[in-house]
Amino acid sequence: MAVVEELLRSEADGAISFGNHKLAKKAKVEDFKHEGDLLKVKTYNEITKLERNGMFLYESVPGTSVLNFREQADGVEFTVTGDADAQITVGLTDETEYEVFVDGRSTGKMKTGLSGKLSLSVELENADEVSVKVTKA
Repeated sequence: MAVVEELLRSEADGAISFGNHKLAKKAKVEDFKHEGDLLKVKTYNEITKLERNGMFLYESVPGTSVLNFREQADGVEFTVTGDADAQITVGLTDETEYEVFVDGRSTGKMKTGLSGKLSLSVELENADEVSVKVTKA
């Protein structure tokens, strides 16, 4: 399973990778510049959180490692790894319906509330990595 040793990095294609679910103690990176934004990540084996310009973007319980996280106009896409099944929350557009795909299969449609947050579960315990795609329905 891949981890992001530097905790947060920009990828050549404009995506970001972040988090290290193998850490026993909390670690963070603040004021990381990426495409005009300031990113902040806090991560360890119990939780991984990502903020962009002080606003919520991603959280997982327990902690995960996230590869090739890409925001698009219609949603987000990333690959996630971890040691146990995880509850993931992503920050999207308020009161909007999205379709969630895990490993290429639709898990259904969900609507965000006033906060724009959408929660989903991924089974990581028996998987090396899982792809997640959330797009406007």
